[in-house]
Amino acid sequence: MRPVTNVLSDEEAVNTQIGKEIHERLLKHPGESGVHPLQNAHDAFAARALLSQTAEKTLDIQYYIWKNDLTGTLLFKALLDAADRGVRVRLLLDDNGISGMDKDLAALNLHANIEVRLFNPFSLRTPKWMGFLTNFSLLNRRMHNKSFIADNQAAIVGGRNIGDEYFGAGSGHLFTDLDVLLIGPVVQKISDDFDKYWNSPPSIPVDQIVRKPGKRGYEILIEKTSGIEKDPASSGYVDAIRKSSFVQDLFSGELRMEWAVARLVSDDPAKVLGKSRTDQMLTHQVRRIIGWPKQEVVLVSPYFVPTVGGVEVFKAMAESGVDVRILTNSLDATDVKIVHAGYEKRRVALLKAGIKLYEMKRVVTDSEFQKLAGPLGTSGSSLHAKTFSADRQRIFVGSFNFDPRSVNLNTEMGVVIESTALANDISDIFRSRVPANAYEVRLSKKGKLIWIEKNEGRKIIHNKEPETSFLKLIFIRFLSRLPIEWLL
Repeated sequence: MRPVTNVLSDEEAVNTQIGKEIHERLLKHPGESGVHPLQNAHDAFAARALLSQTAEKTLDIQYYIWKNDLTGTLLFKALLDAADRGVRVRLLLDDNGISGMDKDLAALNLHANIEVRLFNPFSLRTPKWMGFLTNFSLLNRRMHNKSFIADNQAAIVGGRNIGDEYFGAGSGHLFTDLDVLLIGPVVQKISDDFDKYWNSPPSIPVDQIVRKPGKRGYEILIEKTSGIEKDPASSGYVDAIRKSSFVQDLFSGELRMEWAVARLVSDDPAKVLGKSRTDQMLTHQVRRIIGWPKQEVVLVSPYFVPTVGGVEVFKAMAESGVDVRILTNSLDATDVKIVHAGYEKRRVALLKAGIKLYEMKRVVTDSEFQKLAGPLGTSGSSLHAKTFSADRQRIFVGSFNFDPRSVNLNTEMGVVIESTALANDISDIFRSRVPANAYEVRLSKKGKLIWIEKNEGRKIIHNKEPETSFLKLIFIRFLSRLPIEWLL
């Protein structure tokens, strides 16, 4: 049996500490939600940890990836601590993004106040990839949604998964990402959407998929999470949480909030079963809200695969006088090289249509950009934020990548925020910071691609993909000619 459970009621939610503390602020902004961008990786981690510590009734958490690493274990500890205080924790994870986590998730599920469900699970656990051979059409569709909700009063939505590279931990590949903390009416919509996924047919209790661990399995998890805070590698994060005034600033009104109308956009979970109607899809919801831009579109997408149809849409915008600027990863910076193959063959058409293209460098020198990736800087980083602004009036922040996979296969979610201030922030970053941290892609007089790099006042022109070997270029060109664009 799979019990149906639901979000905390309004009456219960407003009587929690979070509900009481923000009540007066919400009364001053009827119909609007408070929005606080979480750009810095350390802040993004602290926000989740501190909301876990502050929650009194419920934590509803939904992610595509949760990694068995430092930050993933620290957040497991936060969930266990909350559950020990009596908080009901519902954790919904896509089954494709939890490599090596079966034992920990099954053990976590043993806690009386924690329930773990896996979305669209693989019946074969080891090796998981074998499942694709027998049921590819279903297992190729994934839940890419990301949300973190405390007491149905505060929510975090955006591009970050749970793992060290998303929170600036470790010395490996890091991601420059973006979330938003939300309070106000939109949080109820996000909670309702979580319920829809939690109670949907593809969400299966972990104990129906993974063998139930014995008592020792739970003890191992407790030992692991209890010891993580003593690990020297975690000291920076533990100290950051202890010193952070994030929740106090939220309650006191000192945390900067942009008050605006915010609307949830989200795919129906039936999309993974191929049963979602076209008009229910996130792309159509966004189009209904935003309409056709009149002056400017600024798009940030780490995995940008516009397809022929997308090129035509951008071309039509440019022809109608809309200034279209797009930032994605360079081949050197992207962590998914095959996706670049779907993008690179559309560049010339986009540039000929008048679209301005920028490709993020793997190594950036701008100190402000470095701060976004966390305390260790960006010795090697990828763009991972998914956002766009339209006409300097509204922005989207969420999980949606501008690629066929996000459009047709995976479920996605995000928020559309009616805010000139936040939209201006994105446009201003494009003008002030992007040129120093990305290559501008242009066509030469002979119609060939060139990459323009600005470095300490010098302009450097590259005639081929920067920081890329000849063999890698040949491989990407080969992939770009294969009929795989629909998978990217």
